[in-house]
Amino acid sequence: MNKHISLLLTFVVMLFLFSGCVQRELVLEDSSSAQSQDNTWGDEENIDISDLDDDNTTESETVITEDALTQKMERIPFPASEYNHLPRSGKGTVKGKIFVKDAYGQRILGKGTRLYLNPVTSYSEQWYEESYLGGNKMQKADSRLFNYLRFTASNTEGAFAFYGVPTGSYYLIGTVKCGNECGYDTPKSIRIATRVNVQGNQVVQKDLSRYVE
Repeated sequence: MNKHISLLLTFVVMLFLFSGCVQRELVLEDSSSAQSQDNTWGDEENIDISDLDDDNTTESETVITEDALTQKMERIPFPASEYNHLPRSGKGTVKGKIFVKDAYGQRILGKGTRLYLNPVTSYSEQWYEESYLGGNKMQKADSRLFNYLRFTASNTEGAFAFYGVPTGSYYLIGTVKCGNECGYDTPKSIRIATRVNVQGNQVVQKDLSRYVE
């Protein structure tokens, strides 16, 4: 009788230890998988918004020579006083869709792309005139600019929205990646920018779009 009880106790103890090991192993597996998830929006503190991609197509097509590739336009000094006077909180909304149109008027959506709201200042105006419209490469933006940018991402339908936007004027900026459907031999990132104004709790509906040349 005692022998049977001893065997039963031994079996129970082994079962308990085995189940405990399995449980600990499962917990460790869950933990490692959680840590493996990438934070795709990290490490952006020093982002250079003037040249989001090396192969951007701007509003004004320019012939780029080998010399031009090594020369970048100097930026004006960062106007800290202008930025210090910008409101940091608000209730406005900017929403719309990002896309390009081909020669037949068909839309190519900017799916899962990042968009920016860049406050209009003398610093951003230089970028808009010289880089976006003029097609010039510029020196890297001052790292302090990052503190004043607002970011969002479009969904699979190209729709985007910015919430809690302070009153003011902004450059709305985004890119659409396009290849054969736009008539390009290799994929290009087509940059688009436009100006939007927000007042109070206004909801601004503004699509970000352009025709592919």
